[in-house]
Amino acid sequence: MSRYQKVFLIDDDELHNFLCESIIRSYKFSASVTSFLWAEEALQTLASLSQEDPASFPEIIFLDIHIPGMDGWEFIEEFKKLPGGLIQNCQLFVLSSAIDKQNLSPSPQQSVVTDYFSKPFSPDILNIISDMYSVR
Repeated sequence: MSRYQKVFLIDDDELHNFLCESIIRSYKFSASVTSFLWAEEALQTLASLSQEDPASFPEIIFLDIHIPGMDGWEFIEEFKKLPGGLIQNCQLFVLSSAIDKQNLSPSPQQSVVTDYFSKPFSPDILNIISDMYSVR
């Protein structure tokens, strides 16, 4: 049985999304994994879910910060405008190629970011989440 019901991946790298999906599925971390190449598309989906089907709102979002169009920081600012009860029950994890977390975390965004992880995505990230974070 999966630990979570729904996970969203937001990354413009199709290969990285495929890798993440494969790891999440093979470790039975989530029953459902949905990937987005564009932050705008993910935000529109989240907004629709918040109004039409709040029970289907993801429990976890993995977000790349450096993506074209709406970047990860802009996504976070818009994400914070979604209904509070939904975003409080959704853990947002930033994935980045940057090694130093200090370079990743402007303080206004931190309020909704659960944690930061360096790429590449790995089963170790899932283990850390399982060990350190629980569904709120």
